[in-house]
Amino acid sequence: MNEHVIRPVAHIESDFGEKFGIPRQAGIVDELRARVVFDGEYRCDEALRGLEGFSHVWLIWQFSASGRESWSPTVRPPRLGGNARMGVFATRSPFRPNALGLSCVRLLGLEKLEGKGTTLLVAGADLMDGTPIFDVKPYVPYADAHPEAAAGFAPDPGRTLWVEFAPGEEEKVPAEKRAALRGVLANDPRPRYQDDPDRVYAMSFARLTVRFRADGETLTVTEVEKE
Repeated sequence: MNEHVIRPVAHIESDFGEKFGIPRQAGIVDELRARVVFDGEYRCDEALRGLEGFSHVWLIWQFSASGRESWSPTVRPPRLGGNARMGVFATRSPFRPNALGLSCVRLLGLEKLEGKGTTLLVAGADLMDGTPIFDVKPYVPYADAHPEAAAGFAPDPGRTLWVEFAPGEEEKVPAEKRAALRGVLANDPRPRYQDDPDRVYAMSFARLTVRFRADGETLTVTEVEKE
C-alpha cells in the first residue's frame, strides 16, 4: 500500500491546555472561541480568498495527544460506559490507525493579526490548544447537511447538568469566558462511567485550573485559580 506524507497547514489556539474537559464533539458549546493560525508557506491570504462567504468550515486535524504506535479494531466508547466494545470505524475515538479528527465549526470571521497573518476566528471548536490542522474546507449545506441521518448508539449529546459556583469563584473567571466555561461544564466533562459525588475533578481552561464535583444533576465549581 502506498504511503502519503501530509503536513500541518495550521494550528489552533484554544482555551483547552489538556484533553480533559474538551467537549466530545464540535459545536456542542457554541460559546467557545478559538483561532486557526496558519503556519509557514500556508500563511497566505490568497489561499483564503472566498472563504468569508461561508458560515461554517471543516477542520481536519490530528489527535496529537492521543497517539499510539499500534491500533485496535475495537474501542470502548465512553458513551457506552467504557465496557462495551465497538468497531473503531463505528466511533469517533482518538485511537485510530491514523489519529485524524474531523470537526465542523462556525466561522465568525477572518482577522489579520500582527505576527500571525490572517487567522480564522471560530466558534464551537473541540480541539486542544496547539493541535495541528491538516486542512480547512468549507461546509456546504446542500451536500453536508443530512437532518434525517441515523445516529446509531449516539443519538444525542447526552446528559446536561445544572452548573453552580461556590461563592466568589465565578468572579475569578474573565467575564468573556464565563458562558463558555458554563457550557463546557454543563455537558459533563467527566468520563461517562464515573459518578462519584465526592470526587473532585480539575480541568484546565483559559489558563485557569477549575475544580469541581458533581452530584446527581448538579455540578458545583469548588475552586478557580490561575495556572
